[in-house]
Amino acid sequence: MRKTILWIFCAIFWSVISIGSGHGRKDRVNTVHQPLSRILVQNTVFSLHDSAYVKASPLVLGLKGQTSEWVTVEYYHPNPSENDWIGVFSPANFSAKTCEPEVASQHPPYLCSAPIKYQFANFKNKNYSKTGKGLLKLQLINQRADFSFALFSGNFSSPKLIAVSNKVEYAYPKAPVYPRLSQGKSWNEMTVTWTSGYSINEAVPFVEWGMQGEAQTRSPSGTLTFTRNSLCGSPARTVGWRDPGFIHTSFLKELWPNSLYTYRLGHKLLNGTYVWSKQYKFKASPYPGQDSLQSVVIFGDMGKAEADGSNEYNNWQYGSLNTTNQLIRDIDNIDMVLHIGDICYANGYLSQWDQFTAQIEPIASTIPYMIGSGNHERDWPNTGSFYSNIDSGGECGVLAQTMFYVPAENRAKFWYATDYGMFRFCIADTEQDWRRGSEQYKFIEKCLSSVDREKQPWLIFLGHRVLGYSSCDWYQMEGTSAEPMGTDSLQDLWQKYKVDLAFYGHVHNYERTCPVYQSQCQEDGSNFYSGPFTATTHVVVGGAGAYLTPFIKDDPVQWSFYRDFDFGFVKLTAFNHTTLRFEYKKSSDGNVYDHFTISRDYKDVLVCAFDSCPRTTLAT
Repeated sequence: MRKTILWIFCAIFWSVISIGSGHGRKDRVNTVHQPLSRILVQNTVFSLHDSAYVKASPLVLGLKGQTSEWVTVEYYHPNPSENDWIGVFSPANFSAKTCEPEVASQHPPYLCSAPIKYQFANFKNKNYSKTGKGLLKLQLINQRADFSFALFSGNFSSPKLIAVSNKVEYAYPKAPVYPRLSQGKSWNEMTVTWTSGYSINEAVPFVEWGMQGEAQTRSPSGTLTFTRNSLCGSPARTVGWRDPGFIHTSFLKELWPNSLYTYRLGHKLLNGTYVWSKQYKFKASPYPGQDSLQSVVIFGDMGKAEADGSNEYNNWQYGSLNTTNQLIRDIDNIDMVLHIGDICYANGYLSQWDQFTAQIEPIASTIPYMIGSGNHERDWPNTGSFYSNIDSGGECGVLAQTMFYVPAENRAKFWYATDYGMFRFCIADTEQDWRRGSEQYKFIEKCLSSVDREKQPWLIFLGHRVLGYSSCDWYQMEGTSAEPMGTDSLQDLWQKYKVDLAFYGHVHNYERTCPVYQSQCQEDGSNFYSGPFTATTHVVVGGAGAYLTPFIKDDPVQWSFYRDFDFGFVKLTAFNHTTLRFEYKKSSDGNVYDHFTISRDYKDVLVCAFDSCPRTTLAT
């Protein structure tokens, strides 16, 4: 056993890791440091010590169907130091035989998969440096493979492998997990997407569902996956690669508006037996234009974080858990979530997508969780992205397009419209061309122009990058307040079609403008607006979890009405066709720190605003 472990880790740690860190125009100012990128594993010295040990328990997880459990890791090092750390590996055994070199200059063996997270050995172990003994509580989710834990010393630049643990595994590693609901292409359709370890050659996936308390029916599922060759570069194709399993999507159609449904995920095995998830529930969407209380939450750039306090790749989403927990607490008062890009910041480390879907499961399994595309999902040179940076870590949109369903005509073109009751949402893909004359520009105009404002008065535009207004410091450094050509290309559409609100992420803070057009306030910023539309209010809401972005140091520009350098999200509540409530809440406590109300009749939408008047005739 000891020789096998030594061979495995020799195969791993004599490999040269090439850990990419995306530096687009945003990251040049706010440099992102990935903690594990500091670990120079090619310098590892093997110092397995007979008296050192790492023990993990329990050996088997999820015996009652749980998809997340805590593991106790005990360890001992006869010569401890403050720099010792525990690395978590999954799968537990790595084989260099299946790895292909990314470049010809690499020499075997090649590393197939990176550790998924680590923790310092002295974390909550005050006497570790004296006794060499420590204990950690680490949370593991079901990720279709087993786990092992390794003790290292010698700091990150000169790591020494001291001991390796036993394996820990889930009892049902292939079980269906982490359902994600999404609006379908019609108002009365809900889609369910989930992950499992079952290929279509092993089991038939489906959803069993129906109105609560009534007879259940079954709907088939489509199955997708991808290989290393589906991705565009390192680290997604190299050290960050991890088998994604299989992603299934089922379409639940002809739903009755406002009705409560139950569902569970199923797989019928070849021997005729079934594997089931636990039962979930959701409420069907209202009919478009229905007059009822409707609430949606909007944010960007949340990412993920570890409840056990451990560090992992891209460990800079400090507020992520707070935002997630606030939404879970308020889930009965939320109808839909719109997460507008920079989803989990995996940046090519694929294990993070499983961890993110596990984190949001209490939300996404209950209400539609709609996503937009951001630079950390899509951008990669020579792949059709509008920006030629490496922020996606080689994912080039494949993970986002596969792990989540959106009602786009082509998921590779991540723009789409979705209706919810009195709301019309037009979601842009800012990582692909949106300029005047482009295919996406035509979509945006169609989405904005085709809504019946008498039935759906609240018209909302959303995109990841700021196409409107932001007073963050790194836009100021470039002499602008948004992406180049953003406002110039789209402001005429927002004004012409009287878009109430435009939301953006990318900038990690909160900012609300006055109703603004051509950089001029068409009316003063306020907590109450009534009467005819004057201009769109622009909102940056990119502070859901990732490291915060500073504002300009000078006094705010005249169109900037409210700013907050903190983590938070926005909740919109349509009370009826004439009243909309806007609330900005901090993730730390869930309290409201900025708010306003719009009170407007249908005739107020019809009234001309500046640059929004249709042509008329002198005829009578």
